[in-house]
Amino acid sequence: MNIETIRLINFRNYESLNVDLNKNMNIFIGKNAQGKTNLLESIYMCATGRSFRTNRDKEIINLKKNQAYIGANVKIGSIQKFIEIKMERNKQKRIRVNKVELNNFRELNSGLNVVVFSPDDLKLIKDGPIERRSFLDTSISQLKPIYKHNINRYNKVLYQRNNLLKSKKSKNEILNLLEIFDMQLARIGTEIILYRKHFIEELSKLAEEIHNKLTQYKETLSLEYISNIDYNNKNKIELEKNFLILLKSTVNKDLITGTTEIGPHRDDMVIKINNIDARSFASQGQQRTVVLSIKLSEVEIIKTDRGMYPVLLLDDVFSELDEERRKYLTMSFNQTQTIITSTDTLTLNEISSIDKSVFYIKDGKVLK
Repeated sequence: MNIETIRLINFRNYESLNVDLNKNMNIFIGKNAQGKTNLLESIYMCATGRSFRTNRDKEIINLKKNQAYIGANVKIGSIQKFIEIKMERNKQKRIRVNKVELNNFRELNSGLNVVVFSPDDLKLIKDGPIERRSFLDTSISQLKPIYKHNINRYNKVLYQRNNLLKSKKSKNEILNLLEIFDMQLARIGTEIILYRKHFIEELSKLAEEIHNKLTQYKETLSLEYISNIDYNNKNKIELEKNFLILLKSTVNKDLITGTTEIGPHRDDMVIKINNIDARSFASQGQQRTVVLSIKLSEVEIIKTDRGMYPVLLLDDVFSELDEERRKYLTMSFNQTQTIITSTDTLTLNEISSIDKSVFYIKDGKVLK
């Protein structure tokens, strides 16, 4: 799959942009704050319907304008798709695929898969569980649209259950109503847990192999799925039953706190180097290597599932990797459309033999 053209109007610092992209490699060079990451953000939105930098769409619109537009021609195998996203201040964004408008961004199933690797991805290791859950949800949703649907349903039921817990109804009335929400949470939550379990198992196998090569077998990487519901050696029916039992056993605590203690909204993924939690000791260099291993593993999972490689977005990461890691990274460029941003032309020396298009960005304008 590849993006053939990208058009932006009033998207952050781009007043107007229309770029034809190379199906292999595209390098965008420019100083900081010129718009390099903004371009990657627009491509990511075409795949997922949302930004990887903000949850507030109005931040994406040019400060001097009231609306913004993204248009992308995408080729997925032999299928052509035209994806459009229009954002207006104080209005919900509108998305169209081949001129057909979606009810909301959650319905987006463009078929375009992307994997982005940026310095901010170190949050995957350094920050709390919400960052890792977000990574899991975004990654799995690209592969399994039903998973995205389940996440949205689960969050809706969870919101309703928490509101009930905080309501002024009598305890008996709350307990009776909770049974309805508990059954829904257990059913949908079980599906989410099983998807996450399978994804992390596959990711861990691939990441361990890639990380071994990146570190010359000096370090071993492993990923472990952590849930407050025991999923080991349990089929779907047993897991759902266990989920319900735990919900009932913690109901008194839930009534006190007004929140739901049990469920996949509390899950985490522990990242270990040599069997030690990476959050507790990993250096900046080790963190980058771990994230790179995870991201390249995600690329391979998408290739296996979809039968084609995703678009790889690399945001100013070459300068932060040593020579061996840069060499390994370039090995993945042969069959993948890759879009790279960089602050200098040194990147070109690393990939001199690869078919590519080079662009220069300054103040939201692109020159080839």
